[in-house]
Amino acid sequence: MFEEILKRFELKEKDARAYSPLALAYIGDGVYDLIVRTVIVEQANRPASELHRMAVRYVSAPAQARIAQALSERFTEEEQAVYRRGRNAKPHTMAKNASAGDYLKATGFEAVLGYLYLCGRTDRVLELVKTGIDLAGLAL
Repeated sequence: MFEEILKRFELKEKDARAYSPLALAYIGDGVYDLIVRTVIVEQANRPASELHRMAVRYVSAPAQARIAQALSERFTEEEQAVYRRGRNAKPHTMAKNASAGDYLKATGFEAVLGYLYLCGRTDRVLELVKTGIDLAGLAL
């Protein structure tokens, strides 16, 4: 999808390493949210309010922190470096219902997803999300 977006909007591909960790986390959050929403909607056609309640179980800082923890030894060296950059970034806000530690781990996880997405490596994004959700005991 990333390549198609670039083509349709006549954008030039940039080196994903040049993005700030918070920009990577921003796009990674959207990618992760789209994956979770797609799986939930495909499982059952339900009212939007119910779909939202189901998604919150996965798209929250505590859940994403659990996933990041579960994946920590499965990240490549490159992914570990991106994760550390994201985790160590200084966000201007914090989640209301999460500890600072969970929020920063979630930001690191989102940065990895954003980085991989911007590199066109959606297979790896999907692999990490599926494996991470399973390892964290959050099976979709």
